[in-house]
Amino acid sequence: MKTVPVITPQEAAAKVRSGQTLLVGGFGMTGNPVHLVHALADTDVQGLTYVANNVSEPGLSGGRLLRNRQIARAVGSYFTSNPEAVKANQEGWLEVQLLPQGTLAEALRAGGAGLGGFYTPTAAGTLIAGDADVRTLNGQEMIFVPALRGDVAFVRAWRADTAGNLQYRLTEQNFNKAMATAADLVIAEVEEIVPVGTIAPEQVHTPGLYVDYLVQAPLLPEHLGSSASVKGSAKKVDEARMNMARRALQELKRGDVVNLGIGIPTLVADLITPEHGVNLHTENGMLGVGPAPEDGGALNYPVNAGKIPVTALPGASYFDSADSFAMIRGKHVDVAVMGGLQVDAHGNLANWAVPGKPLLGVGGAMDLASGAQRLIITMSHTDPDGTPKIVPECTLPLTARGAVDMVITDKAVFEFRGGVLTLTELMPGATLDEVRAGTGATFVEALQGETAPA
Repeated sequence: MKTVPVITPQEAAAKVRSGQTLLVGGFGMTGNPVHLVHALADTDVQGLTYVANNVSEPGLSGGRLLRNRQIARAVGSYFTSNPEAVKANQEGWLEVQLLPQGTLAEALRAGGAGLGGFYTPTAAGTLIAGDADVRTLNGQEMIFVPALRGDVAFVRAWRADTAGNLQYRLTEQNFNKAMATAADLVIAEVEEIVPVGTIAPEQVHTPGLYVDYLVQAPLLPEHLGSSASVKGSAKKVDEARMNMARRALQELKRGDVVNLGIGIPTLVADLITPEHGVNLHTENGMLGVGPAPEDGGALNYPVNAGKIPVTALPGASYFDSADSFAMIRGKHVDVAVMGGLQVDAHGNLANWAVPGKPLLGVGGAMDLASGAQRLIITMSHTDPDGTPKIVPECTLPLTARGAVDMVITDKAVFEFRGGVLTLTELMPGATLDEVRAGTGATFVEALQGETAPA
């Protein structure tokens, strides 16, 4: 059995060269190798291609490299969470390549497995697909995505043994597991290093053959950014948003595997009780999500896709991002409830970009919109200036084509019956005249004479 050298963060940082491609694990600040990245920020390394789900948070981990202008190019799925990354891109000195979150994870898995790439239905027909090769496979349009590898990977695990076997904690597998396979040099930052044999074979998530160096560095609350405490994740709630959440909850059946997006859909989670029998999935790698704890943070609890600490229900499980999106694309998620910017009369959804606005991220929306068995969109009926959000044709960049099954707004509920946009309910306090005036698309009226319950 080999013994993996244990080095300092500074020695690890010295192994990175200017111009290299650096893979950095973590989902937000959960499972983020913050000590390694901070040590790299103290060097004069420049011109990095930084591959991660996002560029951390302002001034923290990758955010510190960004402030130093050590990153020339970023490859990831959601940069909106660091406004400084969005600004850098708008100023023109940070090149960005956006990939849907599941595509990013799978590209890394392919890179680590020696594959050239793969075909996926995610992002087909959207701006993100670009000039990718398109084929129809099993009756579905799919695009080719090349595999992704790095020169160096910084990953974070809970503990390692002296042979380099890694064990992750809670939702900290995320991108770490795939990245540990997909680089020429892999350096793992861990909370503790134990004698070989201490970690049971079935608890080893990353076998030691992938790991070249270990760095022991304890994690503190200040390293977890916005996930450090559930108290920092308080949601803005008004009655109209809660009405939409309550109406969405009515669509969930006992036994459903459900993924809830960020924003209004997150409010649905607060309404779910054990009696509903709903199994919540979160794309950063957890099935069996429970309510938020009353106190504490990501040092003690898993986090959801909004990076908010949550509890785990009995029977819950953890997995990495690649497995999580395989569940989604493989049609194992029954219902996805997501937010929207526009839905059109053809069931197309746009929810990730507005030209000129500080939005720079697709996250997992494209995977969920095309992969879930049923897609419910919750959104305000109009923009603040009264512009309809249910439109004849989406004018914003598409998330998915023909994927929407139901739209719940603060004014009404629409379904796509036989592919036709159909008004089925009015929300509390709304009138039919208001809905007609605030809807841009043509629709069929099939009201049952009742409003949705508040």
